[in-house]
Amino acid sequence: MSYEHTASESKREQFRRYLEKAGVLDSLTNVLVALYEETEKPNNALDFLKHHLGVAGAEPADTEALRLELSELQQKLDLLTEENRDLRNRLQQYEPEPVDGAPE
Repeated sequence: MSYEHTASESKREQFRRYLEKAGVLDSLTNVLVALYEETEKPNNALDFLKHHLGVAGAEPADTEALRLELSELQQKLDLLTEENRDLRNRLQQYEPEPVDGAPE
């Protein structure tokens, strides 16, 4: 049993060193300290952690890119709609008006 305990401790220590080397422990410590020091605790602590860890930080860039794409596509749609209307009007000049009762 002593060997299992030592192996488990060794894995934990390796994992702790990995987290420390990657800066995870410092980041978590800083955000937890910030949460602790909040005078008015947030209703959703997990959202607070996500926001301060930058998880939510990636979203605005994606959102901005999508808004830009939406705007460009809306402009393209407007241009194509106008072009379609113009072409239909020009086509009407060359097609006779349908007579009532006649198949189109």
